[in-house]
Amino acid sequence: KAVTTVFQVVYFTALFPYVVLIILLIRGVTLEGARDGIEYFIGQQSDISKLYNGEVWRDAATQLFYSLSTAWGGLIALSSYNKFQNNCYWDSIVVSIINCLTSILAGFAIFSILGHMALVSGKKVPDVVDEGFGLAFIAYPDALARLPVSPLWSILFFCMLLALGLDSQFALIETLTTTIQDVFPKVMKKIRIPLTAAICAVLFLLGLPCVTQAGIYWVNLIDSFCGGWALLFAAVLELVAVIWIYGGNRVILDIEMMIGKKHWIFWLWWRVCWYFVSPVLLAAILIWSLVTYETTTYGGVGYPQWAIILGFLMVVFCLIWIPIIAIVKVIQAKGNIFQRIASCCRPAENWGPALVKNRGERYKDMKDDTVKEEDKGVEIHEIKGFDNVSFQRD
Repeated sequence: KAVTTVFQVVYFTALFPYVVLIILLIRGVTLEGARDGIEYFIGQQSDISKLYNGEVWRDAATQLFYSLSTAWGGLIALSSYNKFQNNCYWDSIVVSIINCLTSILAGFAIFSILGHMALVSGKKVPDVVDEGFGLAFIAYPDALARLPVSPLWSILFFCMLLALGLDSQFALIETLTTTIQDVFPKVMKKIRIPLTAAICAVLFLLGLPCVTQAGIYWVNLIDSFCGGWALLFAAVLELVAVIWIYGGNRVILDIEMMIGKKHWIFWLWWRVCWYFVSPVLLAAILIWSLVTYETTTYGGVGYPQWAIILGFLMVVFCLIWIPIIAIVKVIQAKGNIFQRIASCCRPAENWGPALVKNRGERYKDMKDDTVKEEDKGVEIHEIKGFDNVSFQRD
């Protein structure tokens, strides 16, 4: 029920930003100087030399991960509520295309108005464009304030940012609550609402330092390290775990159980991406950004050495649980060290579709360790398997 309510709210919070972007785009392209801003965004004035910077590629990769919720856990958590026969392949293609087109749309809307601001202030476009948070909270609001009827455009813009922020929080909070629900299904049925409120309260308190006078420096530090390198590390490890350990061919068979049998040519491109292109590209970006790393700065001011060390410690804290849990699982397994590692790299006996009717021949002999719950009058069977993530919550 909670997930259904969230989805209903998302219909507004996801669509409203598009309405605002289109309004701002129409207003922006009609302003004098808009062409210069667009040329800087994607045109002859673009600074192509930025592509030689590893930080730019890292930021681009993490932005894609963030906007698509890849490697954050959101995709696994929310997709587990889909019907078993849902065409996840088509969904992934459509969402990826819409995500990229949205970024382009936002770029045109933002830089058209920044181009006008450059003309009015008598500066070049690069001189009025700020990076990161400065673009959203300083440069662009300043540009909107120079337009006729400026309060209207400012209200629309910040309402759009609020809706986008709520969208992100829905996915992140639901990832936490869904994970807890998979581990403690009976308990979560009774305390889901209080627990969700408690999680929101704790995260709110943790976020208070980010709204102090030095808050923007904390936000930039956390975003640079936890939202950058930690995410890339997690993405590479996740890809290796799913494709190389669990097995890409197994993933294909699991997907075909949901969307139907496909010709081997259909999967050729995905095999190339899963086994080679994606891990090599991500590893290259990760290593490149580390090798070419320069001291983190904000507003032209470099961070002190203790802050850089703190940033790397945050990355370590985010990732250290992966080897810790791996060691615990190996210790708990039976046999010699090689047998233990091998058993930990295989799916659990109760890994498979949650509902018996969806298991088919592939999972007909799986261990039936179900937890029965009532949800909207329908009996729910949850199976916890590989890495304690339910294959299907129908």
